[in-house]
Amino acid sequence: KKLIMSGMLPNNISSAGVSASEIPDGFSLAGPNSGGGGGGGGPSDSAAEQAKQRQAQREAILEQAMTPDALARLRRVKLVKKDRASAVEGMIANMAMQGKLDSKISEGKLIEMLEGIVGAQQKKEGDKGKISIQRKRYNFDSDDDDDDDDLL
Repeated sequence: KKLIMSGMLPNNISSAGVSASEIPDGFSLAGPNSGGGGGGGGPSDSAAEQAKQRQAQREAILEQAMTPDALARLRRVKLVKKDRASAVEGMIANMAMQGKLDSKISEGKLIEMLEGIVGAQQKKEGDKGKISIQRKRYNFDSDDDDDDDDLL
């Protein structure tokens, strides 16, 4: 059979009416962008799809519960500190679903929430993240004797 270069399909293949018996083993009727191929990705595809749906739902809740300025700030924080931003997002989503929000969260309230999370993390970590420098003391090096007069 000779294919014509004008972009037409051969006579035995139609673009919409391909039957399952005409498809070779290892191929499926799914299109290139449909995601349902014969790759055996059933459960992982559904898990990824559910994660996308949860993320989209969370974004919708945040957009309803926050002012545009606060939402923009949260997205900037998320670029730098993902753990803090996701903690605040979780708090806001829980408050919204429980009906504890009287009004939209402003940028100032978001800053207060972020500071509260930072304070809680510092209390939890204690001195773990803190650097302290201890200087050795020598007998000849005393701070109470200021003998700098002889240097002039």
